[in-house]
Amino acid sequence: MEKDETRAFFAARATTWDDTFPDDGPVFAAAIARLELTPGSVALDAGCGTGRAMPLLRGFTDRVVGLDLTPEMALVARGRGAVLIGDAGELPFAAATVDGILAAGLIGHLGEPRGTLREFARVARPGARLALFHPVGRAVLAARRGRELSPDDIRAEPHLTPLLRSAGWEPVHFHDEDDHYLALARLA
Repeated sequence: MEKDETRAFFAARATTWDDTFPDDGPVFAAAIARLELTPGSVALDAGCGTGRAMPLLRGFTDRVVGLDLTPEMALVARGRGAVLIGDAGELPFAAATVDGILAAGLIGHLGEPRGTLREFARVARPGARLALFHPVGRAVLAARRGRELSPDDIRAEPHLTPLLRSAGWEPVHFHDEDDHYLALARLA
C-alpha cells in the first residue's frame, strides 16, 4: 500500500478503530512482554495507530513514544501518551536510543520493509528487541480481507528471516497461528 493510500484507509477509521477488535488486549500484552523492557528503557510503538498498545508498554517502562503516519490516528493516540506523526522509515531519533520496538500490523503496509527494518536497527541499542506483531495470524488476516494466503507474503518466515538478518536483526522467535502473529528479533 502506498503512503497516501495507507493514510486515507486509516484516516477514515481512526475514531472507530479500537471498537473493531476490542478483545485483543491480552495477545498484545503477551507480545509486549516478549520485548523484555525494564523500567527506564525506551519503547517505540512504530505505526502506533490509536495508541492502544501504549498503556501496555507503560506497564514495563514509562518512556514510551508512539509514531504513526496518519495524523487522524496520531490525534486519537495522543490521549494515551507522547505521539509523533511520521514515517517509520525515517525515524526522528538519534542512533542507539531505543530498547524495544513494537510494530503491530505495520510491516504489511511498508513499501520498503528492508529500509524500515534498517532504520529500526539504526535507532535501537545493541541487544534491543523488535516485535513484528499482529493480533491474528496471516491466514486469518487474509481470510478477513477475502484473499488467499499468498506464498509471497513478506511476513512468511522464509521471506522475513533473511530480510531481518540483512537489516542487522537476529530472529529469536516466530509464531504464525490463528491466535496471533509474532516475529521477534534482537539487534545483533
